[in-house]
Amino acid sequence: MSSNSACQDEPRDELINGQIVMMSPRPSNSHCTVAENLFFIFRKHLQGRTCRPLADGRDVYLTKKDRFVPDFMVVCDPKKIQPKGIFGAPDLVAEVLSPSTAHRDRSYKKDVYEQAGVKEYWIVSTAEKSVEQYLLQDGRFVLANTYTQYPDYLLEDMTEEELAALVTEFKCSLYDDLLIKLADIFEYVD
Repeated sequence: MSSNSACQDEPRDELINGQIVMMSPRPSNSHCTVAENLFFIFRKHLQGRTCRPLADGRDVYLTKKDRFVPDFMVVCDPKKIQPKGIFGAPDLVAEVLSPSTAHRDRSYKKDVYEQAGVKEYWIVSTAEKSVEQYLLQDGRFVLANTYTQYPDYLLEDMTEEELAALVTEFKCSLYDDLLIKLADIFEYVD
């Protein structure tokens, strides 16, 4: 991860609709673990390719009023990656929900990512162990699916048919050859 990672103690801020908003300097361990897991899943898959997975801590300049620091992103246009940050829409953005940011991640930031042309947006909940996958279609985000890793106590009570119907992995729309397992995203998250 970068030296600016959200899991460090440095104070950080975002520019949201023209207002400087201080970010929490200490996200939860689960939050940091999921962001790291996403980075490693994509880093392994994208090694040697043009697209780059980028860990938390990097500024993304989307409009004159909006500079965000996503928890994870993939950028396929190397010209967007500048010394001060990312200039323009990443191809994939994942935001890991925190109590203080959940509303913004689901509303204003989602709208700005959509307007900027982010192709795929994930809202990840460590509490629910879920991933909401939004895909950009005709300039609008459409919820493709919500994937949930169920706890063992619920799995034990399911029938064989219910277990067989569970979705435990999914594809990122950017890569036909990348199957992402929920267990890998939520590994080490209690």
